[in-house]
Amino acid sequence: MKAIASTTYGGPDVLREVDLPTPEAGPGEVRIRVHAAAVNPTDAMLRTGVYAARTTDVPPPYVPGMDAAGVIDQLGPGADGRLAVGQRVVALVIPTGLRGAYAEHIVVPAESVVPAPAGTDHAEAATLLMNAATARLALDTLALREGATLAVTGAAGAVGGYTVELAKADGLTVVADAAPHDRDLVRGFGADHVVDRGTDVAARIREPAPAGVPGLVDGSDQREEAVPSVADGGAFVALRGWQGPAERGITVTPVFVASVRGDTALLDTLRLQAEQGVLSLRVAKVLPASDAAEAHRLLEAGGLRGRLVLDFS
Repeated sequence: MKAIASTTYGGPDVLREVDLPTPEAGPGEVRIRVHAAAVNPTDAMLRTGVYAARTTDVPPPYVPGMDAAGVIDQLGPGADGRLAVGQRVVALVIPTGLRGAYAEHIVVPAESVVPAPAGTDHAEAATLLMNAATARLALDTLALREGATLAVTGAAGAVGGYTVELAKADGLTVVADAAPHDRDLVRGFGADHVVDRGTDVAARIREPAPAGVPGLVDGSDQREEAVPSVADGGAFVALRGWQGPAERGITVTPVFVASVRGDTALLDTLRLQAEQGVLSLRVAKVLPASDAAEAHRLLEAGGLRGRLVLDFS
């Protein structure tokens, strides 16, 4: 089968098209013929070796990718009875053994697979699970009461946008940041207050919330710059592993989407919310899988609104 992989760590050009053995589904697993794989910042971190210390015993090639959409073509023994060969699905892929979603065929636990949202194509469907599940996990970690105020940095991004939409569905008031050209986009997600992004974002968040917000999801990884927007004793969710410290009794909690890879009910709820229009599936550009290096260059250039998607059709 065709896959996109690297044999060393480095820049986008280390990604190459390679031939790998087609995997077989084992007990409790399904094999998916992948038609689309979204490109996420975590994929670039894998490519550059950020996780190298965790994988010293894993030989190359390294296949990135945490979001796949396609069609089930094999069920392993004891695979979940929810699923069937020929079914269109999406999967949250954790690159165990550094075998991720950038491949024509992947094998994943059945619990990490749910039907593709009705009315979507493969590219749209591939943009859902990793980022929406991260947003859901962040909100569940904060566990704010209905009517409370949440701040979201990086609100125009994939995780940030989903966080705003899910927070509004939860009945929260949302203060979100945006660049001038993204203000209408972030308002469209449902944000109640949109403030200018930048190094002084904490002061701007406190304009509509003078006492500070009880919870913040740091989608733009601003860390210490964003902490002052949080009220005394409040909670701060970090998406890139930051653990603080923070002053004034503020709790900093990093969240990792791998912790919900087996939460089928959560993943399926996100699928339903995409079907209902609660979540907006945004594709920035679709590229042939062979152009993965270019996709990573575009990712690192920034400014994307929506996800880049690799086409494996």
